[in-house]
Amino acid sequence: MADKNLERVRWRGRRGLLELDIVLQRFIEARYPQLGDAEKILFEAMLDMPDNPLWDMIAGRLDADNNEQQALLELIRSV
Repeated sequence: MADKNLERVRWRGRRGLLELDIVLQRFIEARYPQLGDAEKILFEAMLDMPDNPLWDMIAGRLDADNNEQQALLELIRSV
C-alpha cells in the first residue's frame, strides 16, 4: 500500500514547470518517505496548487500560509 501511495505522489510531483519538477522529484525521492502523516497530507495539499504559485512559495517569493507549511517548504528547499 505504501508503494502505491509513493508512486501516486511521484506522479503528482511531475509538473509542467521544469524547475518545479526537478525540485519536487528530488524531494520526493530523498525525503517524502520519511515524512510523518501530517507532513505528507500537507505536502499533497501543496501538490494541489497550480505550478506558478507553488514555485513562488518554494523559491521564497510567496509566503507560506502557516508555520507547518513554512517548515515543509524549508525541508523542500534543503534537498
